[in-house]
Amino acid sequence: MLHLQTLTLRPFLESEANHFPFTVPALRALHELKFNSPVTFFVGENGSGKSTVMEALACAAESITVGSESVRTDPTLAPIRKLANHFKLTWTKRTRKGFFLRAEDFFGYARSMRQTREEMELEIENVDKEYKGRSKYAADLAKSAYAGQLSALRNRYGRDLDDYSHGEAFLTLFQARFVPGGLYLLDEPEAALSPSRQLTFISALKQMLTQEAQFIIATHSPIILAFPNAQILEFKNGEIKEVHYNQLEHVNLTKDFLANPESFLRYL
Repeated sequence: MLHLQTLTLRPFLESEANHFPFTVPALRALHELKFNSPVTFFVGENGSGKSTVMEALACAAESITVGSESVRTDPTLAPIRKLANHFKLTWTKRTRKGFFLRAEDFFGYARSMRQTREEMELEIENVDKEYKGRSKYAADLAKSAYAGQLSALRNRYGRDLDDYSHGEAFLTLFQARFVPGGLYLLDEPEAALSPSRQLTFISALKQMLTQEAQFIIATHSPIILAFPNAQILEFKNGEIKEVHYNQLEHVNLTKDFLANPESFLRYL
């Protein structure tokens, strides 16, 4: 399902031109991005601007965030919000569902869930102490709110996210928070995923596309980039161009390295 059709960058002021993020070369050449697949990848070297565009897109779409402050209030996104004010989004069907997730935010979210669980368990222990010698009914009633929150966490995630490996926890979070009909903006999801888990992630994407989801993903992973029929937008040399999988330097360098690693390592 294509919820978001186009991103158009309106002209920015001359007074903004010398300040980040307007200094990013790819933005100076950007006029319009057209999304023509339910899965679009942003790919490019570090500093090429793909994460900047992704963050500004999240701000412009007013995406729900996972593991961080709202895109409206997050202080780290203050310069990005200025860029987002110049984004015009065209929708087939405006959706408020979905979320924005950066790799670094995932780990913070897992810690937050652990802290919430520990706080609820402590409150239950305090009730047991306070209601010692009183009726079980009264104690259970006092604990019900905390027990309900713990139950909700377990029902959603199975067990604490920090009890999983990073890859398992990311996939559990991703699938637990998924809602059909949403726009999902993911920045470098492979940071938490082994190669085998990246294949599991691809499988999850395929399933979610059957439920009217749209994904825009910034990634370096040749495995994830191989998703069938995905649109690939490469940030390179100050431009953003649609390319084929086999044209990507990420892909060809990985192929060459795996075919003959010694030929690379001898020069390092």
